[in-house]
Amino acid sequence: MAEMVATFPKKYGRVPHLVVVRVGEDPASVVYVRNKAKACDAVGIKNTTIVKDENISEEELLNLIKELNVDHTVDGVLVQLPLPKHISEAKVIETIDKNKDVDGFHPLNVAGLWQKTPHMEPCTPKGIMYLLREIGIDLKGKRAVVIGRSNIVGLPVAKMLLDANATVTQCHTRTVDLPSITRQADILVVAAGKAKMVTGDMVSDGVVVIDVGMDRDPETGKLCGDVDFDTVSSKASAITPVPGGVGPMTIACLMQNTIDCFLLNQTIKA
Repeated sequence: MAEMVATFPKKYGRVPHLVVVRVGEDPASVVYVRNKAKACDAVGIKNTTIVKDENISEEELLNLIKELNVDHTVDGVLVQLPLPKHISEAKVIETIDKNKDVDGFHPLNVAGLWQKTPHMEPCTPKGIMYLLREIGIDLKGKRAVVIGRSNIVGLPVAKMLLDANATVTQCHTRTVDLPSITRQADILVVAAGKAKMVTGDMVSDGVVVIDVGMDRDPETGKLCGDVDFDTVSSKASAITPVPGGVGPMTIACLMQNTIDCFLLNQTIKA
């Protein structure tokens, strides 16, 4: 990507510009935003981080997004989640210009995924699919189980797996007799937001496990995922650790989405 971006100043007069808005001082968000800035620097993408107090009003935040939407020097807009409870995440996501939505969360981008019309793919599901390909998994005919049903990870990754000709079962934390379903999986993607909910007795030997969760172990206070790594890793043929499993691939996809938004911006201006 860096080689491609290096050609942009001569070709377009500038490089892509990503603006990340962080509200408050959530420790995980601070780290995520810092890592995104580092990735931009490595690729050669201009990046700006805007930090707002956690008491910012919803109206003020939405107005800031609208200003970024009409700023032609800005190609990508990302508002780091989660947000304070008084701010509607849905309203924030809907306010970001679809063509600057590098996260791929806008309802029209989500709809585009299902309708197979032009859209920006959400970074984490896109990263999961890249990761599976890098592992060398032939998805055709594989039994994939996805635990999670959000528009951010669960639903999009289920659709992408279906499009790759896997047979997909989608579940959630209240699915009855969940272990009997997860034990059938060749590929298990867990994005439920519940610490260590998947244990070794819930998977079969040779399963490929993608853990998207990030939480604190209630007993030790250490970072952990939705999967109990110690008991599942002994049975899995491949498993993503937490932290540091899916994250780097997600950020790589964010860089690619920023470039794609930049190129789209050049097309629209032309």
